[in-house]
Amino acid sequence: MKYCFNAAAAAALALSIAALVAGNPASAQDKSPPPPTSQTAAAEQNWWKNAVIYEIYPRSFQDSNGDGIGDLNGIIQRLDYLASLGIDAIWLTPIYPSPQVDFGYDISDYENIDPQYGTLADFDHLIAEANKRHIRVIMDMVMNHSSDKHKWFLESRSSRTNPYRDWYVWRDGKGQTATDKGAPPNNWQSLFGHSAWEWDQNTRQYYYHKFYAQQPDFNWNNPKIHQAFKNIVAFWLKRGVAGFRFDAIITLFEDPKLTDEDVLKDKDGKTFTNAYGDISLGDARTNNLPGVHSVMAEMRAAADKFNSPKFPGTRIFIGETYLPNIAELEKQYGTTAHPEFHLPMNTQIGFINKLDVAAFHAKLDDAEQHLNGHIPLLVFDNHDNPRLETRYGDGVHDTDIQRVVSTILFASRGASLFYYGDEIGMKTTPPLRKEDVKDPIGVIGWPKEKGRDGERTPMQWDTTANAGFTKAGVTPWLPVPPTYAAVNVKAGLTGTDLLYGWYQALIRLKKTIPSLTNGDQTMLDAANTKVLSWMQRAPGAKPVVVALNFTAEPQTVNLSVPGAGTGVKALLKTPGASDPSSLTAIKLGPFGVFVGEVQ
Repeated sequence: MKYCFNAAAAAALALSIAALVAGNPASAQDKSPPPPTSQTAAAEQNWWKNAVIYEIYPRSFQDSNGDGIGDLNGIIQRLDYLASLGIDAIWLTPIYPSPQVDFGYDISDYENIDPQYGTLADFDHLIAEANKRHIRVIMDMVMNHSSDKHKWFLESRSSRTNPYRDWYVWRDGKGQTATDKGAPPNNWQSLFGHSAWEWDQNTRQYYYHKFYAQQPDFNWNNPKIHQAFKNIVAFWLKRGVAGFRFDAIITLFEDPKLTDEDVLKDKDGKTFTNAYGDISLGDARTNNLPGVHSVMAEMRAAADKFNSPKFPGTRIFIGETYLPNIAELEKQYGTTAHPEFHLPMNTQIGFINKLDVAAFHAKLDDAEQHLNGHIPLLVFDNHDNPRLETRYGDGVHDTDIQRVVSTILFASRGASLFYYGDEIGMKTTPPLRKEDVKDPIGVIGWPKEKGRDGERTPMQWDTTANAGFTKAGVTPWLPVPPTYAAVNVKAGLTGTDLLYGWYQALIRLKKTIPSLTNGDQTMLDAANTKVLSWMQRAPGAKPVVVALNFTAEPQTVNLSVPGAGTGVKALLKTPGASDPSSLTAIKLGPFGVFVGEVQ
């Protein structure tokens, strides 16, 4: 592999490539990276501060039983691959029993495994095998809503006097009479289109759903909900999970007065519609209300009690936190007395969605200067958004651009979260016809909204039938994109100039170079509108500089810093690039990357 960081290339080539691609744990040579040099209690407690976390969409990762749907045993088959990549933890999107209206985010039982994915015994086996490879398992926790098939909601909608009635949000209609249901209680909209209120004929009231009608919202003003979820969290912590990613967490509460949302208007003062044909509204009455903080402080306090010698290390809380500014993100960490999330997602960086040097400079500086010393969690991609090449690529330099983006992800201070397939450059492949859409939002919003199928296609392992995701002759739950012939793990492991080696090299640097592991970050060359640059520096360690060309034209930058010297040793650079002789003249090709250690 043509990367400057030869240790990573050597490690990759030392692996039994055939075993990794085939998913055969018994045959792989180097099952895991070396364990940390110090297995001290402090190291275990702080594992998350420089963590590399890999999101797995289980339906699409590996099918082990030939039903066309990925499963837990399939993930187990691929653990050696994940260990070779150098990750610290995997986050699994929901694997609980579910009617699968929202592919697992409509949960009907929080303390079991959906048979499509396996059993609790399979889950325990996954935990055990992952732990052998120094990989932690993080569960998805959905506290905003359940499935309408959950026993709690079935009880709740059975009568107005049922003890579970106030576990959910029920209201009379506007202008409702004994014979007329009236209008929905207000103008609130579902995030997935149309009214957020669903009429229930049996009890003659509306219930609130921020998402699909089959996902009724919990009433978090009810203390019984709090206790129920503390019990659920405890159930999984006792099974050895390393923590939770909390889905849609800032939507837990709604305005108790049911005030209408504001109608949004364009610059000319005119209203406009969204992809579902609805008048566009704000979300101030149903999003990021203050009650979320007390709930998360309460959950965190309960979870912190479960650290134990059997499962050492901090159990972490990750938040799905799409927020408007750094001040709101900082609140999600909580206070010293009442901590909340260890790692709320800093989506303000990863979802800028254009290569804008000034925007990235400002947002990275925000993460360093305005989080009160907390650890940032950077994320550029997930199962709800088009993949990287769609949001950042130009159709010509996509691989080079993904090197640029991934360098921001892994060479910045803090923890890093990325999505399965990013490491080989998987592409968004949306359905071409409405009749092929699986994601309901694509059915509702077609053709403006095609749904999320395009970013959830099966993992592309090799060039065999179905890209190695499932057996030949089996129809996968989503089609395997035709790009699999060239873009697959086997090609990434054996080829040159491909993304897999770049990801592996970056992750190794993140784990082994002190200034990248725990250094402070200082933005450089602030006036430059074409190259994004910064320095990472840890006490007693050599500083590291990073330079990223955001353009298709060659650039030269001067990254010399007073008192730091001008000598530089290349740690990682774009394939084919030459080593700079000095920090005063670092040459970058189109969308070129340079990571170097100051001498």
